[in-house]
Amino acid sequence: MWLLRLAWALAALSIMASSGPSPSPGPGPTVPPPDKASIFADLSPAELRAVRTFLMSRPELGLSLSRGGPLAKNTLFLVELLPPKKRLALRYLDQGGPQPRRQARAVIFFGGQAEPNVTEFAVGPLPQPSSYRPLRFKGGRAIPFDARPMTQLEYELLHRTLVKAMEPLYRLLRDSTGFWYHNCSQRCLTFSDIAPRGLAPGERRTWMVLQRFVEGFFLHPVGLEVLVDHRDPDPGRWAVQQLWYNGQYFSSPQELARRYEEGTLVVAHLAEPPSQQLFSSYEPRGHFATETPTEVHGAKVCEPQGRRYRLRGNQLEYGGWSLAFRLRSSAGLQLFDLRFNGERVAYEVSVQEAIAFYGGHTPAAMQTKYMDAGWGMGSVTYELARGIDCPEVATYLDAHHLYDADGPVRFSRAICIFELPTGVPLRRHFDSDFQGGFHFYAGLEGQALVLRTTSTVYNYDYIWDFLLYPNGVMEAKVHATGFIHATFYTPQGLRYGSRVHSHVLGNLHTHLVHYKVDLDIAGTGNSFETMDVRFENISNPWSPGARVVQPWLHRQPRRRERQAAFPFGKALPRYLLFYNPHRRNRWGHARSYRIQHSSHAGRVLPRGWQEEKGISWGRWGGGARSMRTWLLPALAGCSPASPAICVPSCEHRPAAVVIGHLSSAALCTPSSLSPPQQPC
Repeated sequence: MWLLRLAWALAALSIMASSGPSPSPGPGPTVPPPDKASIFADLSPAELRAVRTFLMSRPELGLSLSRGGPLAKNTLFLVELLPPKKRLALRYLDQGGPQPRRQARAVIFFGGQAEPNVTEFAVGPLPQPSSYRPLRFKGGRAIPFDARPMTQLEYELLHRTLVKAMEPLYRLLRDSTGFWYHNCSQRCLTFSDIAPRGLAPGERRTWMVLQRFVEGFFLHPVGLEVLVDHRDPDPGRWAVQQLWYNGQYFSSPQELARRYEEGTLVVAHLAEPPSQQLFSSYEPRGHFATETPTEVHGAKVCEPQGRRYRLRGNQLEYGGWSLAFRLRSSAGLQLFDLRFNGERVAYEVSVQEAIAFYGGHTPAAMQTKYMDAGWGMGSVTYELARGIDCPEVATYLDAHHLYDADGPVRFSRAICIFELPTGVPLRRHFDSDFQGGFHFYAGLEGQALVLRTTSTVYNYDYIWDFLLYPNGVMEAKVHATGFIHATFYTPQGLRYGSRVHSHVLGNLHTHLVHYKVDLDIAGTGNSFETMDVRFENISNPWSPGARVVQPWLHRQPRRRERQAAFPFGKALPRYLLFYNPHRRNRWGHARSYRIQHSSHAGRVLPRGWQEEKGISWGRWGGGARSMRTWLLPALAGCSPASPAICVPSCEHRPAAVVIGHLSSAALCTPSSLSPPQQPC
């Protein structure tokens, strides 16, 4: 068993499966029936409602509705599937054992008690739950209430706090921007908040960037940032602690307003935004210099003879591939039981986390260190547009989330599946006779099946893809689009980014994406080694007196964790090989896979510095571990310096070996496999 956790900038993981015959006797592997894939299926709306109804009925929990009312109450924040333990799932999938109990994972905010905290529970059995138990984290420590993710209720209360606090600044904002926050109707300001919310554990104070509320408001900061302390459960005690305006700090709104009235404030006057073709809008505008057609449709994906994939419940089949999938509310797409030609390649491939760490001159910019799973990265899977987000011919699936809501919410067309021409032959050869003719030409069309969803985490839109190729390659990609997280331009800000508009600075930032890949290469007993190319200088055996310099393959088994850890700043070995020492292909080589990097990211912070402790997985360019770790990232990124709070670990189970982190895109190719048999 292998677990691969990937910390990538723009990540792509590919896994090549062997289609060569196995030397072991007995019948060949088969594709599991779709009912077995259901153990990994997302909770249905009925199951989500059943879990909520059961927990709300327990008097000892004292749960209240999520929306409305005070913050100091107990509320159900999240319900999603709690996947079965791997040993139980494999016993059911491979050995005819009993079906694992279906359970839910529930996150409850206990804000209405003497020691407020956040607790996760396993609830079951489904579909009619009758019991629950707490899920304990490493060290047995409870998650503090002030480390919880934001809710819609808290945002509404923050808005009311700002309405009151911005009243003294009405004239300044009206005169300098033409918009205001207090008592507005048409020309309103809005805000974007950042994280972490403080500089030390126990704090909950947030810098908020005020922006004009127009299309693409992320690109319309007005030069005012406000620090609000909202740790107290009573919103009446929340207070503005500081303000930053156009490069200067102020202790209160009253001080800033007084400076403006006295005429001693350096005011940033913003131009009136146009009513049409606003620079931040998605309205098409402009022309290409070549004047080639742009008002007609471009190339489209078509299926001339129908679909070549099969979808049965949550089981997807394509060519030699079969897998189960789900879209979990906390982090996003999760694949299970990936098989090629009936043989399991990986038990799990899933998105775990995405982070973006910034630098800047304004207080919000220098404080921004987003950990997107803590913002409900898997629950913001909004509707995909036909012909743009996915081809018109794609299959579209709905998703249901119970995340900061008083019941399941349906997200239409949250997932799409389609076959995509790659534009490059899978393989081809023109066999020339070197006399102007040829002996033969042969080629195979290049296609891949794409499983896609998106996460719109405020300004950013992540497009998550898993691609299945007919030759046994699996690739994972993420594309970042949407709007940049921008701040107000000051000359000092050019040290941290580029000026992108009159009063807008695009800030320096680094993205890392964390994947988990649990590889089962011809079984669960796997090992890890690296291979580099070295050169030798030897006597030429067929020409006495001459010498030959040539490359050779240097293999190095990595039997200990320290040997398998590859920190940033040091060159990775050329080949990372994961193999089963007990299974051989037809040529006697151990069945193995290679992870090949195709992009790279750097460190986001020096090791050990405050917030960096919460993303310790991002320290490594690659590595292997001998302990399996399940990450539950819904609470990540809320406490700025405590790794136990930022990345809670649900359970640890011994295993043969576990791959650690790869901090770049990767391509996995066969190292010692028979050539795959291709349909012609």
